[in-house]
Amino acid sequence: MPNDVLLDEEESRLIILTGPNMAGKSTFMRQIALCAIMAQMGSFVPASYASLCPVDRIFTRVGAYDDLSAGQSTFMVEMTELATILAEASRESLVLLDEVGRGTSTF
Repeated sequence: MPNDVLLDEEESRLIILTGPNMAGKSTFMRQIALCAIMAQMGSFVPASYASLCPVDRIFTRVGAYDDLSAGQSTFMVEMTELATILAEASRESLVLLDEVGRGTSTF
């Protein structure tokens, strides 16, 4: 399925992607990360048009599980990972967060 994305310094530095379950949000985010990596390698990017700025780092926060050996709940693992990303990311970083806070679900 074709899709477009625009992230730039002046107009859109942030995208909040919403939609129903199984709509392709996580796949779309993986596509953005892979295109950024491929472009920085000088590789072909599967797009009719692409203009990408180099990123210094790519951070992802996808899925989470508890860490029983460290005594951390799923929510604590998520928040620790998010705190690390926020502390280390720069203005030139690509940050992809998928379902942050999912560890608070009660069912």
